[in-house]
Amino acid sequence: MEKFYGFDLGDAESAVCLLENDKGEPRVIPIRGSRSLVSAYARLGGQEILIGENACYHPRAVERRIRFKSRFLTDDESARDIRYFAQGVLGELTEDGVLIRSEDSCFYVGCPAGWDKNAREKYRQIFERAGFPPVRIISESRAALVSACQSRYMQVGYDILSQPVLVVDMGSSTTDFAYISGGHEVELRTAGEVFLGGGLMDEFLLDECVEQSPESGRIRQIFLENPSWRSYCEFAARRLKEKYYSDEEYWKKNECLHTVQILAGPAPLPLTLRMNGDVAERMLYGKLPALAGSSFYEAFIRSLESTREGTQEKPPELIFLTGGVSRLPALAGWCREVYPDAVVITGTEPEFSVSKGLAWCGSIDEKMRQFHAEVESLRDSTTVEQIVGRHISELYHGVVETMTEPIIANAVLPVIDRWRAGKIARLVDVEDELEKEITAWLHTAEARELLHRPVAVWLKPIAYELEEYTVPICVRHGVPHRALSLTSWLSLAEIDIHVDAKDVFAVEEITWMIDTIITIVAGLLCGGGGIAMIANGLPGIIAGAVISVLVLFLGREKMQDVLLRTNIPGPMRRLLPRSSFEGRMKKITAQVKESIYQSLEKDKNEEISDSLVTEISAQIDECLVRMAEVVEIPLSIS
Repeated sequence: MEKFYGFDLGDAESAVCLLENDKGEPRVIPIRGSRSLVSAYARLGGQEILIGENACYHPRAVERRIRFKSRFLTDDESARDIRYFAQGVLGELTEDGVLIRSEDSCFYVGCPAGWDKNAREKYRQIFERAGFPPVRIISESRAALVSACQSRYMQVGYDILSQPVLVVDMGSSTTDFAYISGGHEVELRTAGEVFLGGGLMDEFLLDECVEQSPESGRIRQIFLENPSWRSYCEFAARRLKEKYYSDEEYWKKNECLHTVQILAGPAPLPLTLRMNGDVAERMLYGKLPALAGSSFYEAFIRSLESTREGTQEKPPELIFLTGGVSRLPALAGWCREVYPDAVVITGTEPEFSVSKGLAWCGSIDEKMRQFHAEVESLRDSTTVEQIVGRHISELYHGVVETMTEPIIANAVLPVIDRWRAGKIARLVDVEDELEKEITAWLHTAEARELLHRPVAVWLKPIAYELEEYTVPICVRHGVPHRALSLTSWLSLAEIDIHVDAKDVFAVEEITWMIDTIITIVAGLLCGGGGIAMIANGLPGIIAGAVISVLVLFLGREKMQDVLLRTNIPGPMRRLLPRSSFEGRMKKITAQVKESIYQSLEKDKNEEISDSLVTEISAQIDECLVRMAEVVEIPLSIS
């Protein structure tokens, strides 16, 4: 792709930026000689469309529309208005030679973060029907953040992946909150946009000035008959407001004036717009009817406070202000009232941060496509499976060393206790009970936590070996190599992207270990060794004669079978102290481990190993995918 256009279609003003051949910084494209275009259109008859400031008062207009984007979610006619305006912008770009239809180009168009997928798709289709090249809809707050990173306004570099950021995009009709954590945009409980924008201040200023005008009656009548003139005067009030806040200390002591000539009668009707310190105070802290009696300050603080519920686990360390209203000096102080520990910054040209960020997003998408293609190629190869397969025996040994003694203590001994208490009738039933008990204990949180340790240790050399393949991919695409470093993700608890060691093993996948332990323990308890144990020590005084008689009449093997199936009297069982079993278990632990290791070499089910290799490899593959998803920000600051 050679050209990436960023189209910030705002409710009051719009801007278009262009990034060519992924070089330099996106440049603002003037339309009708203006870098910032009033979002208005007029039809002059037939199919002729006029856009921008002149559309507000052109004498031949048969239809005028302004401030239509804010109605998109509630008014079906808004889609038609957006399409007409977008067609006008496209026509201007084509006529000026900026856009050539045959060129390889695409448009990135912004929308509020609160719009859902259906709204975004409906919005995209409007531009498609208007004849645009391929269009992608991007969150305006995300675009603003990318713009800040790329323009080096944020001196945080790659730490943007670990620092939580709140983007406050205050436009003319809405304030858009977006929370970025770990490189991901997180939906806030405010549902994104809040219907609080600079337009409310513009309306207040205009109404104040109309009230003070000697022609207030006539002006109100014109506004009623021709809403486009009111919208145009609001735009003029907005420009005056911005002028005032560009040097507030000076204009507090001097009158900040602008006169609008309303061309809606036999002679121009002048309306003087005036702003000073008193007007500014009432504008920000006075009660506004449009806010149900709240002040602009109170409404903003409430909206900002509502974001805390969605950010309380990781409050933003950085607040980035964008949009035209972000020039308001008081805004940074209001943000610190709610988030006192956050750093608050504003871009140098906030009115163009979204359109520039959108153009950069196009370039980033192209880089992402190439980057993802290489990551996918690595996943499609057998590299990960080969690495895991070479180390799988090390994993088995680590699990055996860690889990054998806890299994005996937490699963085997409780079964013995139940047999001694008479809750298990026969020794032959012990084997089934051991299987149930061991399986149940391995599903507990305690067992999962224990299992996590050897797996986490085992994953480290896997990660180092995998980096031999992932680091070159990062180098080729200018991505910090930590983006695909499995060791980094394993150690960064604040970023929830990792191979979960607790989930590497399912209980079914260590059936071989369970079976081996059961066989050894049951054999020692219930086989020849078990008979010797029962006939040993104090209980042997009682049981010895019985066993001797059984051996005499039945032979040793048959006697063992009978004994295994005999319900040994409770008093005889209780004569066996628990301490003797515990001592016996300690002595046989090494034997259990050795037998398991022998089983690993001889009897371990290869199908289980293959399944385990596949499962772990799939988890690492998924980890790579999720890591790759968050490199948009690193790519934007490369």
